[in-house]
Amino acid sequence: MSEPLIVTIPHRLGKAEAARRIKDGIARAKTEFAYLLRIENDAWEGDRLSFAASALGQRAHGVIDVYEGAVRLEVTLPWLLARFAHAVQRVIGQRGQLMLEKK
Repeated sequence: MSEPLIVTIPHRLGKAEAARRIKDGIARAKTEFAYLLRIENDAWEGDRLSFAASALGQRAHGVIDVYEGAVRLEVTLPWLLARFAHAVQRVIGQRGQLMLEKK
């Protein structure tokens, strides 16, 4: 079992707007990246999204917690995907920051 990948992204949107953008982003990812990534079992409970995802034949699971001033993603990657954790962390941070920028 690998260490969890944790990404925290600060924002100034407030909890409700950040959650709305994450919901929209997940919906887009399901279609835009369907050839590479499959997101399944995504369920909101309060301000926490629990999910499972699969890529390259590997399955991962995690949570996204939405706070008033930040979003925290924690995902446990299988060994194959964990080898790409640093690159994945950077991409998630960059994409997440773009999604949560105040507009």
